[in-house]
Amino acid sequence: MAKMIVIGAGVMGASVAYRLAQGGADVTVLEATRVGGGTSGISFAWTNAHQKPPKPYHDLNVGGMKAHAALRDEFGATPWWHGGGSLEWGTESEWAAQRRNFEQLRSWGYAAEWIDRDRVHELEPDIDLATIGDAPVAWYPEEGWLDPVVYAHAMLSAAARRHGAKVRCGVRVADLVMAGDRVSGVRGADGAVYEADMVVNCAGRWTNEVVSEAGLHLPLAPTVGFLVFTPPVASSLGRVVRTSVIDARPDGAGRLVLHWNPTDATLRLDSALGPSMPEARDMVRRARRLLPSIGDVEPEAVRIAIRPIPGDHLSAVGPVPRVSGYYLAVTHSGVTMSPFLGACVADEVVHGKTRAELADFRPARFFN
Repeated sequence: MAKMIVIGAGVMGASVAYRLAQGGADVTVLEATRVGGGTSGISFAWTNAHQKPPKPYHDLNVGGMKAHAALRDEFGATPWWHGGGSLEWGTESEWAAQRRNFEQLRSWGYAAEWIDRDRVHELEPDIDLATIGDAPVAWYPEEGWLDPVVYAHAMLSAAARRHGAKVRCGVRVADLVMAGDRVSGVRGADGAVYEADMVVNCAGRWTNEVVSEAGLHLPLAPTVGFLVFTPPVASSLGRVVRTSVIDARPDGAGRLVLHWNPTDATLRLDSALGPSMPEARDMVRRARRLLPSIGDVEPEAVRIAIRPIPGDHLSAVGPVPRVSGYYLAVTHSGVTMSPFLGACVADEVVHGKTRAELADFRPARFFN
């Protein structure tokens, strides 16, 4: 039985570990902090295939959406995934781009509908329709959102209970262990060595930190993501909404998660954070405009993350040239794609089957 190490216990690492173990590998997951303790747990977690050209990359995202839905047959229930689609409208300056995106998605067979304000009210009665004005409203009924930590825990629990995988939190990987041009395991920050026939790096934004001396660095183009959480509020919001005022989704127990791209652009990872910061209070004011029923609420919590994006903004999934025993699985939109990519990685690593869907996303393009 091949021994495999998966670095990282976020949504990607958990998906890969589950499918590797299901495929018969002896899997050990090494996580520096806790399950979902990295970027996965600080994500808007919208499952979608929006504005993700070229077509093969769009298809990876659609594959992820379908894989999330298919897990219901495998697990009986998927309490970590929430459907309901998404609603979208923007400012007048954004209408032309919105229509182009809508038509592109429709031409690719993606579920998309234009709906009127009455239909918006049926779907989300707490939204103030005045915030829509004359804007066209798009509904994407197959989209949804994920509880990423709940999902990662479910995948790792299944990997352990059903297939004997081991999950070790609090193990910070410092580097690969090399035997000539073969990766033979990893070394922890405490000096401990973990042997393996294959190492799969799912460390996300920390991808290069876990291979600090091996020199196998993947170019990254990270961006900041900032989220604001409300306390429990009087709102029946049931799906992702991306609007001219604020982006929002439910987060359980009556809370809302808020996101706003213009605010992301003003912050850095080392920005001073707190619920009373002006950026957070502005986002909640915006949410009150969209959903007046939430009342005079203030932010309860804020989080900031660095999104793990390869240098050309596309996924990097596959073996790394010039060495054997080392495989990368790093991508933006991991929340959407992780169940699909987990199966792809297992097919390639355990079963020796080349997945054609990954042909345009090989890490080799960065290691000339």
